[in-house]
Amino acid sequence: MIKRILKSVREFKKPTIITFILMVGEALIECVIPFLTATLMNKINAGIKLEELLILGAILIAMAIASLICGGLAGVTSAKASSGLAKNLRSDLFKKVQGFSFGNVDKFSSTSLVTRLTTDVANIQMSYLMCIRMAVRAPLMFIFSIVMSYVMGGIMSTVFVIAVPILTFGLIFVAKKAMPAFRRVFKKYDKLNESIEENVRGMRVVKGFSREDYEKEKFKKASEDICNDFTKAERIVALNTPIMQVCLYIIMVFTLSMGSYLVITTTGSKLDVGHLSALLTYGMQILMSLMMLSMIFVMVSMSLESMRRVDEVLEEKSTLTNCENPVYAISDGSIRFENVNFKYFAESENNALSGVNLSIESGMTVGVLGGTGSGKSTLVQLIPRLYDVSEGAVFVGGKNVKEYDLETLRDNVAMVLQKNLLFSGTIRENLKWGNKNATDEELIEACQFAQAHEFISAFPDGYDTYIEQGGTNVSGGQKQRLCIARALLKKPKVLILDDSTSAVDTKTDALIRKAFKEYIPETTKIIIAQRIASVSDADMIIVMNNGRVMDYGTHDQLMERNEIYRETYYEQTQGGKDDE
Repeated sequence: MIKRILKSVREFKKPTIITFILMVGEALIECVIPFLTATLMNKINAGIKLEELLILGAILIAMAIASLICGGLAGVTSAKASSGLAKNLRSDLFKKVQGFSFGNVDKFSSTSLVTRLTTDVANIQMSYLMCIRMAVRAPLMFIFSIVMSYVMGGIMSTVFVIAVPILTFGLIFVAKKAMPAFRRVFKKYDKLNESIEENVRGMRVVKGFSREDYEKEKFKKASEDICNDFTKAERIVALNTPIMQVCLYIIMVFTLSMGSYLVITTTGSKLDVGHLSALLTYGMQILMSLMMLSMIFVMVSMSLESMRRVDEVLEEKSTLTNCENPVYAISDGSIRFENVNFKYFAESENNALSGVNLSIESGMTVGVLGGTGSGKSTLVQLIPRLYDVSEGAVFVGGKNVKEYDLETLRDNVAMVLQKNLLFSGTIRENLKWGNKNATDEELIEACQFAQAHEFISAFPDGYDTYIEQGGTNVSGGQKQRLCIARALLKKPKVLILDDSTSAVDTKTDALIRKAFKEYIPETTKIIIAQRIASVSDADMIIVMNNGRVMDYGTHDQLMERNEIYRETYYEQTQGGKDDE
């Protein structure tokens, strides 16, 4: 797991290595300084010439400056390395998510993926920063200080070594107790973010039903739940400090007492004042190193759960992949469903689609009707391989969709989804999602056919009008027409409209359908609709119920033989007139 995450370091290996070298230099210098200080104190005690004093003083100052420079530069290089890791890791995660199928996204949920790309990566960044600085410096300081303390204080330095297993035991205890708490917190973060996203997206509904107080209370409870879990985890982690402090003070008191006793009783023959001073400094360095290691341990313990969550995404294999030798050209827009069964999850008991057999010729206009949950959207999502069939096969242009290169297939199958989405940016930028090289004339032509040019021209900035995130500054009908124009610019082999004219009036709907025949006569057009009037002139109308194709044919054929279709028609045209 760690190896996979560290692959994202890439071009930031150099600042990482430089940080390591600087940390080694800083640790080495800081361990030599107490030795020189002790030497200076002993020489002053014994009587030292001014020249020698100045030389030793200058050396100490130079070493202090060198240590400061090493630490400062390490701060710069470590920040660059950790920020670079986070940048690359986010990029790798984002690229990975872009290759996911709808099934993969459903598995994680969109809010969980956002949390992993933000909070979890930030935790990993902080952990990496600490590891390349403190995790290098602390062990080196510990080893150097232990060696130098034995040089200066002999057997008395053993007390420092005794403290290590006590602290290690404390750290292991803290980790075992804290990790499950952190794991619970991150799962709750996903749910909290999901609640926020749901609330923001549904703000109009919340306000429409005056449910602000209910939503505030719901958020407060979720936030308090996370706070309580974090408090429990932090309470456990906080045990590190008292354990460290107890060891620190006990050892310092012991060293100072025994050291002072030896200095006085042996008149400096076994331990002099300089050596005692150095021993205390090394003791402090040893314990501070252990304190730093405990901080690293806590941070790594927190980030391990983040690493696991990020690694889950990096290791996830898309359920949709290209075959060995994919086809890069689609001959026409003919479509065939052959004994198709489909379920969203392999473990599901019931199929979302069952026994679908259909044949659609290239250039046909096909209507799809059915009640909520009848499988209409599921059916059309199999054509561009947003999902793969569980059994059977779907053919486009005479070939199984699994034989095509995914990008080629989706470039030739344009979809206007049930939930229309516009991105923040100008109308022109949004339209060019359909064709990035489209000229202004082509944009205007597509918008005229989609009945969008008139309202775009009414905006002060026309096609340069800025669309807010999610298209909140345009109406539902305007958003639908812009999405249709965007799809028309692709001039695809297959055009799918998933209830994409529900927010426009019947007159505009009829004009759009008329434009399809003129603008893309050779394109196969599949229109999912609630109104029979929207598909009554289609070459074929498919009636669906409970994931099955109940019947298909022309309007007249279905009026004659299909009771469900006939009843629906009369309900919608009560009195013999349509909504018009």
